[in-house]
Amino acid sequence: MSVYTPAEVVEETGFSIDTLRYYEKIGLLERVGRNAAGQRRFSQEDIGWLGTVKCLRETGMPIAEMLRFAELVRAGDHTIPDRIKLLEEHDRRVQGQIQNLAARQQYIRNKISYYRSVL
Repeated sequence: MSVYTPAEVVEETGFSIDTLRYYEKIGLLERVGRNAAGQRRFSQEDIGWLGTVKCLRETGMPIAEMLRFAELVRAGDHTIPDRIKLLEEHDRRVQGQIQNLAARQQYIRNKISYYRSVL
């Protein structure tokens, strides 16, 4: 089994050490293993989970919802319908953000066209 140091996880995920500690403290990241010296050692499973967390965070999911999702995942497969519901709700919000950004982008493009026309 591969294990990763905190520095390697920072490099791999882009999260800061402080963020990793915070996520462990609040339970978003399950308790991380330690070596004989008490230093954190992350597993491949931890890295994979952090990839999910990063996706959810970067798409605007609140921490409370991420914690709920983590609880559902840890509770087992019988929670899959609830996970689907949670992710579908988040997906709808993301789609709304995309539409909002597309409209703002169109405004910017119109402004660029206008400025080019007055040159």
